Amino acid sequence: MIGQLVSSERDCLVYMASEEFVFTALYFILVICLLVTPTEFRAAGLTIENLLSSWLGMEDMKFVEYQIKKTAAHVLVHSTLPLGYYIGFGFVSPDRNLFLPWQLTLPWLMFLCLSVCVFALGLSLFLFWRTNHWDRHPIARSLSYHGNAWRSVAASVNTEFRRIDKFQSGPEGRRTYVTDSWIIKTSPYAVKIAQQHDCHMNILSTEEHAISHESSTGAQFVTLNVISLNENIPDFEIRLNALDYKDLKDKVSSPVVNARNIVIQQSIAERFLVAFRSQVDANPNYSLPQGSPAPENCIGCLQVPSNVKLIKRCDNTETGDCVQCYCRPMWCCDCMCKWFASRQTQTQPENWMSGKSPCPTCRSVFCMLDISHIDS
Repeated sequence: MIGQLVSSERDCLVYMASEEFVFTALYFILVICLLVTPTEFRAAGLTIENLLSSWLGMEDMKFVEYQIKKTAAHVLVHSTLPLGYYIGFGFVSPDRNLFLPWQLTLPWLMFLCLSVCVFALGLSLFLFWRTNHWDRHPIARSLSYHGNAWRSVAASVNTEFRRIDKFQSGPEGRRTYVTDSWIIKTSPYAVKIAQQHDCHMNILSTEEHAISHESSTGAQFVTLNVISLNENIPDFEIRLNALDYKDLKDKVSSPVVNARNIVIQQSIAERFLVAFRSQVDANPNYSLPQGSPAPENCIGCLQVPSNVKLIKRCDNTETGDCVQCYCRPMWCCDCMCKWFASRQTQTQPENWMSGKSPCPTCRSVFCMLDISHIDS
């Protein structure tokens, strides 16, 4: 009889322990997904921004006000996580009497006090920021350092943010934006804003990853330091894909300083253009027949004279997939490269050099070996 009681009690403890472990594991995963939201959660709409969208408003219309409310919401929601775990654990394991503070063990009492303090701090910070219509929020105070009332500066930022020519890079919630006058870095708890004419940018470092969810050929990320001449605006760092670096340089008004001579990888299109030119240079040249008129400007860019001709050289005239093209020269090398790349499988750039493409004019199939420079 005693053995049966001991066995049933042991089974009950094991069952309770398994429930507690499962709850702890699931809650830990939930916390991680809230702090670092994965793509799957964003696709399903399980984000703070989506759940509170009616209160936050539209980011494209009122960017600054949206970011102020978003950062405040993140602070408040994240401050409830420790207390949420305590309450949930109390329902999962009622035998621990977690809702009776006078019966708690010392570790649980310390955890309860810490959870309440974190929540109280988050709630107090939220209410403090919200007073006087968000005048005390760090974003509002940062904007006020630019010479005018923060709402006037916010209106300027909002107007430029609505333009379609702004630069943006990075995952949702942690993006970098560059408008005509502003450099902006967003994050869950803060937003850094600097005026373009008051700052300059330095390249700090690069990171290279052989595997990336953004590209099948890996990725390089560039870290830049934004240094503001306004002493009230602290320096901050931005991180972006090296493929976006050229667009960033084109958007900022001042040059980006690369004092360490850090090598920035070219985009796939730029690297392919270099390889394409090298292969065309290695192919035999084509001489125009005597009396032929000089080639006209390229019909692709209309900027430079047509300088390449398609001549089947990869195989015998009557064999192979390639076909002799009889079109007169109408394209420059760079435009022919862009056309050739556009006809390849975009997810497999490693196969572009060995690929084939139809002629942009007559649709005759050709490969890299069939492209020849025209003798000048």
